[in-house]
Amino acid sequence: SDPRFISAHLIPESDNPEDDKIYFFFRENAIDGEHTGKATHARIGQICKNDFGGHRSLVNKWTTFLKARLICSVPGPNGIDTHFDELQDVFLMNSKDPKNPIVYGVFTTSRGVCMYSMTDVRRVFLGPYAHRDGPNYQWVPYQGRVPYPRPGTCPSKTFGGFDSTKDLPDEVITFARSHPAMYNPVFPINNRPIMIKTDVDYQFTQIVVDRVDAEDGQYDVMFIGTDIGTVLKVVSIPKETWHDLEEVLLEEMTVFREPTVISAMKISTKQQQLYIGSATGVSQLPLHRCDVYGKACAECCLARDPYCAWDGSSCSRYFPTAKRRTRRQDIRNGDPLTHCSDLQHHDNPSGHTLEERIIYGVENSSTFLECSPKSQRAVVYWQFQKQNDDRKEEIKVDDRMIRTEQGLLLRSLQRRDSGIYLCHAVEHGFMQTLLKVTLEVIDTDHLEELLHKEEDGDASKTKDATNSMTPSQKIWYRDFMQLINHPNLNTMDEFCEQVWKRDRKQRRQRPANAQVNTNKWKHLQENKKGRNRRTHEFERAPRSV
Repeated sequence: SDPRFISAHLIPESDNPEDDKIYFFFRENAIDGEHTGKATHARIGQICKNDFGGHRSLVNKWTTFLKARLICSVPGPNGIDTHFDELQDVFLMNSKDPKNPIVYGVFTTSRGVCMYSMTDVRRVFLGPYAHRDGPNYQWVPYQGRVPYPRPGTCPSKTFGGFDSTKDLPDEVITFARSHPAMYNPVFPINNRPIMIKTDVDYQFTQIVVDRVDAEDGQYDVMFIGTDIGTVLKVVSIPKETWHDLEEVLLEEMTVFREPTVISAMKISTKQQQLYIGSATGVSQLPLHRCDVYGKACAECCLARDPYCAWDGSSCSRYFPTAKRRTRRQDIRNGDPLTHCSDLQHHDNPSGHTLEERIIYGVENSSTFLECSPKSQRAVVYWQFQKQNDDRKEEIKVDDRMIRTEQGLLLRSLQRRDSGIYLCHAVEHGFMQTLLKVTLEVIDTDHLEELLHKEEDGDASKTKDATNSMTPSQKIWYRDFMQLINHPNLNTMDEFCEQVWKRDRKQRRQRPANAQVNTNKWKHLQENKKGRNRRTHEFERAPRSV
């Protein structure tokens, strides 16, 4: 069956230590009776801690070994489910009852995380055994008599009074050897994964979980490693009830500079650190980075991170012992309108300073307006407002206006694209403006006129000086860069007027027989060349010119 073992865990069964069992998780290639060919199944197995093998049969072999299939699947139409069978890692989250930890498993063959109850696991191991029967030799539940003590039961005073597995009756050993598998599989809590990732270029490899106390209850925060060196920080939040969970992606962090498979993860609640291992090295990350969520109460509340709360002045670590009046946190609903309303200003509901930019673009070229919200769950939309016009209209996506996760791409710029662009983020009915961009589109006729005017100047008087200059020192290039990057110009005409005035002033001040002494500035030019790393590439005019 080619088993590949993932992990093993000692879990008590009762108050008697002799009943303790070791549960181990693995995947194996199994021949399914209902299908032809090989299939990979995720498994959970059990053996008793005090299993010493049989006396006459199964000598030096496990006599209490049983295994069952772990199901992690998404219900599909017509009863056809999508299964995640490649078990990669398992994490046990301890509860108040040491006999019933919560089992988290990450799977590939798609990317899913399923959660299991040890109560369900024990129910399966107390259920029917798998048995091959019938004309097609299919797997069916065993209907015959099960010997006593039940195979898989640990020898102890609790069940049967046997002192050792070597004392078990022969019929128990014989039955255990021929029936090692259970017929019923173990289904996840709520019969579905708690997290699924589709349309991404990575696979899940590792998982650790931390249980965090928040204002409105306890939450399990998952840290999931991938095969490209990133870590996903995810929290499970109940919708209507605690049995109906949704996953909320809090952060997606890049741990290593180069993509590498994360092969180990350990969590330290005492140090509040996450330790990540790969073939290239070991790294550590803090469990919480509350400052990345912004500097406003609304942003901190919308983050829904159980580690973080608004303390009155910043988004910082949440402590259950803090005074109630100073903390603002709502993990379950993420409602800033209720929790931050008394801290907001009417003219700026989000409580943060609006970022403003001025961008210049050339007609028929392209430009990109970068805007991405801090929250992974916010929906972004753009509005456009013409100059000297109070009306705003939502931008419709088409072949020229392309919306991406990082912002808005404008292709084939036109004069009518000049105006104000507003980037908004909406989450849980709360809207905040993230960015205000003023775009000025430069007419190509004005640009060509400016360039030709510089080139058609007094060429005879500046010929020698121009020949001695490097291409990067061309006047037209300097003026063009000023045009694109100048922060205070409102129109193209204003800029052109400044350039022409400067040009006329320089010509009046220059003597008719003046010659440019290039030797005077030779040492400066050489120093400049020494700092230029790309000395073998020739500068050229932009393609739009």
